[in-house]
Amino acid sequence: MDNDHEAYILLLLSDSNLPTGSFVASAGLESYVTHGFFTDASSPSVPPPPDNTDYTINFVRDSLSTYAHSALPFVLDAHLVAEKALASTQGSTEAVVDRAIGRLKELDELYEAMTLNHVARRASKSQGVALLTLYTKGFSKPQLSRHLQSPGPASVSEARTTAVVDRLKLLVRREETHGHLPICWGVLTATLGLSSERSQYLHLFLQARSLLSASVRLNTIGPYASQQLLLHAVRPIVDAEMSKCKHLTTGMLAPSGSAAQADEAIHGPAMTWPLGEILASRHDLQHSRIFNS
Repeated sequence: MDNDHEAYILLLLSDSNLPTGSFVASAGLESYVTHGFFTDASSPSVPPPPDNTDYTINFVRDSLSTYAHSALPFVLDAHLVAEKALASTQGSTEAVVDRAIGRLKELDELYEAMTLNHVARRASKSQGVALLTLYTKGFSKPQLSRHLQSPGPASVSEARTTAVVDRLKLLVRREETHGHLPICWGVLTATLGLSSERSQYLHLFLQARSLLSASVRLNTIGPYASQQLLLHAVRPIVDAEMSKCKHLTTGMLAPSGSAAQADEAIHGPAMTWPLGEILASRHDLQHSRIFNS
C-alpha cells in the first residue's frame, strides 16, 4: 500500500469525531483522582496549590506502560491474523474466514482472561464492538454513483474483509465471543491496510489522547495544557513504550509446544501497574461518576 493512502487512513482514524465510544472511558483516571492521588499527602501543613500537570503525566506514564504491555501484543497478533486471511490464496473464502475467526476468538478469550477487572473488560468490549460497527457503517464503500466510479464486482480480498468483520460482529452480538478493543482494532486496521507497527503506534497514541481528554473533562487540567502535554510530554512516553512492546506477541500464533511459543509466552502480555488495576476496579464504588470506566 502506498504511503499517501496509509497516511490518509491514519488521518481518518485519528479523528476525534469517530463514534468509537472512547469519550465515556477514563481508563481508571476518575477513580485515581477520587481516591486522592492528585494530592500530596507528604506534607501535613497547608500545601501550595498542587500542580495537576505532574500528577496527570504520572498517571499517563504508568497507565500507558501497563496498557502497552497488555494490549499491544493482542493488537499485533489480531492484525497478523486478519492480514494473513486477506492475503491468503489457498482455500475458499469461507474456509479462510473460518480459520481467521477461530484464531481471533482464541485471542479474544485470552484477553478476557488477562484483563483483571470487570470495569476494564466492560469498557474494552463496548469500544471493540463500536469499531466493528464503524467499519460496517463508516468505512464500507457507499453507493454514490455520481461521485464514485462503478465499483464492479467485489474482489476476493474485499469479500473476505466484509466476511471477517461481519462474522466477528455477529459472534459478539450472540455473545459467543467478547469483541475486546485490541482485537477489534487489529482487525480494523488490517482491513484498512495499515501496517502492524503504525496500527500499534496509533492505538497507543489514541489511548494517551483519551486519557488527556478525560482529564480535561474531570477539570484536573485545561484544554491548552492537554495539548501541551500531548505534544511535548506524551510523545516520548509513546515512543518509549512502542520500542519496548511493539515486538511482543501473545504466543498464540506460534506452533503449539514449540520453543518459540514458550519464549513468547514468557515475554508476552503482562500487567505492570497493580495499583492502577485496583483503583480501576473500584470505579463503580464511587458515589458519583461521569465515566463508565
